[in-house]
Amino acid sequence: MIARIGKVWRDVNATYWFLPALFAVLALVLASGTLWLDRNGFADVLNDISWIQPARPDGASNMLTVIAGAMIGVASTVFSITIAAVAYASGNYGPRLLTNFMEDRGNQFSLATFVGTFVYAITVLRTVRAEDEAPPNIEDAVATILPGFVPQLSLLVAFVLMGFSVAVLVYFLNHIPASIRINTVLEGIGERLIEDIRDIYPEENDGEVAGPAPEGSPIAARTTGYIQLIDFQRLERIARRENGKLKLAVRAGDFVHPRVVIAYWTDLDITEDLPDGEVRDCFTLGGRRTPTQDMQFLIDELVEIGLRALSPGINDPFTAVTALHWLGAATAELGRRKLVRTYAHEGEEPHLALLDDDFRHFVERGFGSLRGGVATNRIATQVAFETIIDAATTLDDETRRKVLHDEGTRLAEQAREHLSGPELLDVEARYQSFLQRIAR
Repeated sequence: MIARIGKVWRDVNATYWFLPALFAVLALVLASGTLWLDRNGFADVLNDISWIQPARPDGASNMLTVIAGAMIGVASTVFSITIAAVAYASGNYGPRLLTNFMEDRGNQFSLATFVGTFVYAITVLRTVRAEDEAPPNIEDAVATILPGFVPQLSLLVAFVLMGFSVAVLVYFLNHIPASIRINTVLEGIGERLIEDIRDIYPEENDGEVAGPAPEGSPIAARTTGYIQLIDFQRLERIARRENGKLKLAVRAGDFVHPRVVIAYWTDLDITEDLPDGEVRDCFTLGGRRTPTQDMQFLIDELVEIGLRALSPGINDPFTAVTALHWLGAATAELGRRKLVRTYAHEGEEPHLALLDDDFRHFVERGFGSLRGGVATNRIATQVAFETIIDAATTLDDETRRKVLHDEGTRLAEQAREHLSGPELLDVEARYQSFLQRIAR
């Protein structure tokens, strides 16, 4: 249940309508509060401030009408611009990046500001009363300096919100073109990937590797979809309660369907009446992959951008170079981390064994997946050698350095199949330099 609630909250928080809806409700509450202050005379102090000119009913109505009309028009324009930017980015960089743009807080905040200002202005506008209009209720009959009812404080707040909205519009017009620049897109993916690596694998590498996956009584999935969230702490508690061990057979981001094994029970005294249903409840499934626990989703995004850039139709090696740089930084961070996780308390034997992947798996997922495109371009191949070297020089584990050495050798072998002439000679020279430097 906790995992499902977390998934719902994450999904709602990442939608494009959540912040606008929240700001609309807050604007309604703010308007109700300022109108109450106006009706009860708490805003009379504004009449003593010489530089604040009190508004007349006609002027107040006109100003609020202009603000409301302008805000809903700008909100429509902002939505249209955002959709155009999303279509451009997903078409050029890959459809999986659609989630990144829809979750962009700058876009959500901009639209929410204009919607909130519109709701506030409309709410205040309906209370403005001209001089010849009778008050609709006794509360509005409170005596004021001017005939009719003009909520001076509410009007001042609307003016401030209008100024803030103009500032947000300027921010938005700068934010949209900046957010679709490929370097900005890659920076966002790369920084999030490195941050996730540090969160998922907080301990420094000590040479420990995951043991072989034991097999036992299988637990099969009952539904279809991508694994979006796994409640590891609850799985640990369930296994400890049953005095057995659980070995996961899947990870976040894997696609499962009925009868696909998701975990194994091992080291159990009994094999009957096992809480397989509780175990299944710890896995939250959905129709798409998300980067919440799926670190490999971000690696795949970098690979996808790199491969698209190196495709014959685009032929943009420098975008691939940037993707390689961020991939190299993430690989170096992984190389310094202990890639074995446990959710048992300190000093206790863990009862949950994760499907942890070793360093070679991540290298092949990143550099290995990108290798086919990189090997077709001299510039990208040379940069890949440099990136692998930079990652290797930060590692003290010779086993992991050997993994990077093997990846460089495979890249050279594949480049020989695609390049020829002077380009191949340049790559061979860089490969020889690579061998000398990685052997140090």
